[in-house]
Parts: sequence; C-alpha cells; structure tokens
Amino acid sequence: MINVRASLHVLSALLLFLAVSLVFPLAVSLIYGESTTVHYLTTIALAAGIGFLGYFTTKATVELRIKDGFIIVTMGWIIFAAFGALPFYLSSAIPSYTDSFFETMSGFTTTGASILTEIESLPHSLLFWRSFTHWLGGMGIILLSLAILPLLGIGGMQLFKAEVPGPSPDKLSPRIRETAKLLWFVYVLITVVETALLMFADMNLFDALCHSFGTVATGGFSTKNTSVAYYNSAWVDYILTAFMVIAGINFSLHYQCLNRRISYWKDEEFRFFIGIIFVATLIIGVDVFYLNDFNFSKSLRETLFQVVSIITTTGFGSADYETWSTTSQLVLFVLMFIGGCAGSTGGGMKVVRILVLIKFCRAELKRMLHPQAVLPVRLGERIVPRDIVSNIAGYFLIYMLLFAGGIIFMSSLGLDLPTSLGSVVATMSNIGPGLGGVGPTDNFAFIPTIGKWFLAFLMLVGRLEIFTVMVLLSRSFWRR
Repeated sequence: MINVRASLHVLSALLLFLAVSLVFPLAVSLIYGESTTVHYLTTIALAAGIGFLGYFTTKATVELRIKDGFIIVTMGWIIFAAFGALPFYLSSAIPSYTDSFFETMSGFTTTGASILTEIESLPHSLLFWRSFTHWLGGMGIILLSLAILPLLGIGGMQLFKAEVPGPSPDKLSPRIRETAKLLWFVYVLITVVETALLMFADMNLFDALCHSFGTVATGGFSTKNTSVAYYNSAWVDYILTAFMVIAGINFSLHYQCLNRRISYWKDEEFRFFIGIIFVATLIIGVDVFYLNDFNFSKSLRETLFQVVSIITTTGFGSADYETWSTTSQLVLFVLMFIGGCAGSTGGGMKVVRILVLIKFCRAELKRMLHPQAVLPVRLGERIVPRDIVSNIAGYFLIYMLLFAGGIIFMSSLGLDLPTSLGSVVATMSNIGPGLGGVGPTDNFAFIPTIGKWFLAFLMLVGRLEIFTVMVLLSRSFWRR
C-alpha cells in the first residue's frame, strides 16, 4: 500500500530544496543587474509557499516503502522540471511553457538537448540556472537531498535503490546519508578542480563554472551557440575530455581509489570502458585523419573528444560528426546506447550491463556445446547472481522495445528516419545531440509540441533507468 501522506511530505521537502537552489541563479541575476531577479523571486516564493504548506500539513513518521520510493523519485524529477521551468517562461526568454519544461527536464536529467537557437543572447542568470540544473541532476536530486536534509533519514534506502544509477548500487557506508555525503564530496571536489583548470586555460570564471557543471554531470549545456568548438583550444578540449572520462566512471570507484582501497585498473568495468574508447577512437580516427589533411594532432583531439563526449553521454560538440563517414557515425550511434559506467553521472544502458550481456551470451554459446557444464557469469572475482543477469536481460529488452516504439511515434509526427532515430536515442540515453535534424549543429526547436512532451518523458525514463518510471505504469503497482 502506498503511503500518500509520507510521500507528499518528502516531495514538499524537495520543493523547499528547489526554492533554496534558486537562490544561486538569483544571486547571479543580482550581480549582473538583470531584470530576471523578479522572476526568480516569484518562483522561489511559489515553490517555498507550496513546499511549506505541504511539509507542515503532511508531517508523518511512517517508514517509507519501496513503492513510495518509486513515486517520490519519479514525481520529484517532474516537480523539479515543472517549477524549474518558470524562470525561463516568466522572463519570456523561452515564451512557450512546453519549451521551458523541455529545456529544464533536459537540464535536470543531464540530457543536454536544447530548443534554444540563440544561447548567447540569454541573461547570465538563466545560462547559470540552465547549467546548474545539470549539476543538481547529475548525481541525483534525491541523493543530494539525502546528504543535506535529515528528514529523509526515514526510509532513505528505498529512495537510494530507486535513484542511484546502475543495476546494483554499492553502498560506501552502512548508512545511506553517509553514503550520499561521501559521493557528493567527490562530486564537488571534481567540479572545483575542473573549474580551476579551465580558468588556467583562459576561460573566464562564469564560463568555466558552467562548463564544469555540464562536464561533471555529463550534461553538455554550453554557454556558447557552437558549444566547445567556440573556444578552438586544445587545452580546453583535453581538459574537458579528461573530466568527461572521470565523470563517466563509477563515483564509488573514485572514492575507493582516493582512499587507496583499490586501483582503477583492477575494476573490470573500468577496463572495458577504456577499451571501448580506445577502439572507437582508433576506428574513427582513421576517417578524421584523412578529412583533416593528415593533421594527426587535430584528428586525435577531435576524435577522442567526440568519442568520449558521446559514450559518457555528455554531448559537448567540438566538431560536426555528421560530416564524417557513415562508418564513423555508426560507431558513434552504437556508443550512444552503451553510455557511461554504473554509478556514474552518464546515461545510456551502462557499460556494466553491456559487459554482463556479452559474458552471458558467451556462456550460453558454450552451454550449447557442453549442456552439463556449470558456466556462471563472472564480473571480476565475483559471480553475477542469476536474478541480476535476468534483470539486465529484461532491461535490455524493454530498452530496445521502447526505442523502437519511440522511433515509430516520432516518425508519425512527420520526422524523417535519421531524425526520429537521433531524437529518440539522444533523449533516452540522455546525450543531447543525435543524428539528422537534431545533430550536433542543430536543436530540437522544430519538433512538434506533442513530440517535445514525449521526448521529455523519454529523458525522464532514461535518466531513472526505465524500471523506476515504467513500474508506475503497471497495474500491479497500484494494487493493495
């Protein structure tokens, strides 16, 4: 049975947290003397008013259950996007609420898909808020709240299971609140270091901070119309490439390595992740090498940047990969599905799932030759339980069915096949740029209204790893 009162209590607290978060872009608005100040104050007042009302009228001490966790996580993202869109809409920077919601959902889900055609014309505070939504959504709004708001100590583990990326989250600490604090410590540390390095590479503080938000969260929103290509700097490209790789790795692994408990190379998922990047860079690099008139350094830089940007689902652009060969585009298309490591801020299916599926298929092929053999699926030193393998196989099937259904739906709106393919995979995998009409030099402004709401739904489904949202659509979930 669903505990409505307790769920509303937590959702109200999250709305209060959003009100507090809006203070940061409000401060930016005041610093630059922008007219958006009144719109932030209006949104803060609205969010805080509803949040306080809900919080004090639904006070509950009942333990949250698994079902409550799924509802809170899913509705938490929707509420954040709904209220977070108001500064864009009220300021008329994005006149349509549909477009404002799309842009904000894209931010909080770290997708990076945009409807904006003139990004640089936006006030600094809106550019900051746009990137800040990435940063908040990167590790997970619910997980952030677990670290800061003590009230979520009641049944927080259910929220952690529903929210944290990957098939089976590793607890760094027995207490979920301590786990959240440890993960966020690593997250903030990486953000600060990257911001400092980008400033040394001649970015100003504002741009460095916004691009760090987009990198660490693997979001991809830039403050420039041409994204990272605007800077035309090898230093900027390599710094962003390095931190995109860092953001695409399991954050619990970062913490363990900082504490010298384990080295990165001992983790099989990490090795597979780096291997994919190496092979993809090698394949595409040959093509780009010829396109750049045999300029090795430029070819390596462009290829490595785009490969890392796509597989980590960041979506920054330093080159127009749609001018590359069909083979190169197909390699990037495959990378869009793979995504980052489990426990990272990246989207996609996750590297560990792909690794387990490959090992499972290999074991099944061997079993056909040796029916009596016991062939467990191993990940490193550990045997992957059969139920986890089944869960991953089910996830893959639902992912592909949803992908196919999404293509059919978008095609029915009059979009061509490359654009339908690109828009669905770009939103489901939380990448941002796709193929066709939504490629790296295009945007989503031309998508019909119903298509934007559908793609916003795919962003949410992809960010919360499908099961978290889809389970709410099943009849059995709502039965007593």
